Amino acid sequence: MTVTDHNMILINKGIQIEFLSLAWMAIEFMIALWSGIAAHSLLLVALGLDSLIEMISGGFLLWRLQTEKNRSGEEKVARAERIASYVVGAALMLLALYVILSSIYRLITRQSAETSFLGIALVVGSCVLMPILMIAKKRIGQAIDSDALIEDGMCNLVCAYMAFTVLIGAGLTALVNWWWADSVSALILVYFIVSEGWEALHPDEE
Repeated sequence: MTVTDHNMILINKGIQIEFLSLAWMAIEFMIALWSGIAAHSLLLVALGLDSLIEMISGGFLLWRLQTEKNRSGEEKVARAERIASYVVGAALMLLALYVILSSIYRLITRQSAETSFLGIALVVGSCVLMPILMIAKKRIGQAIDSDALIEDGMCNLVCAYMAFTVLIGAGLTALVNWWWADSVSALILVYFIVSEGWEALHPDEE
């Protein structure tokens, strides 16, 4: 088996993993957004919007992998990576602004979130699946020298962080009736969202 053949197998695996990731993100987006609005949970809404952003990122990454698979040239591959990075980075910064403003408003008006069992089941699934996807994408990305695929894997890890934060916020609200837990936990997410957005906007910085 030649190196080219080996790389092609890895690229095909990357495409398959990306399709799996996109399918889960589509489910997560719909369920998190719907259950978040129903339960007045800023955390779930933020998770749903992050899933939408990751779907956009994944779509561009599929374009990038497919471009390399078709041997369309390094220039087109690099262009796909640049466009994906800037689009996702800008969207993440807007998401961070939304979370900050919404959290402050909810804290001022003392709005609390209700428990959403469907949303909790969703985030438990994300806590399990996202790290697995991250590890797979990182391994393949390193093998085919794709920073974009590695970065997309880190997006999955941030999604896992967000899901875990949702569990903490929902648990505190349900168990000890801390009405502010959802909004404060959402503000904690801003650090991860901004960090991910900054890296996407500045891909050449270490």
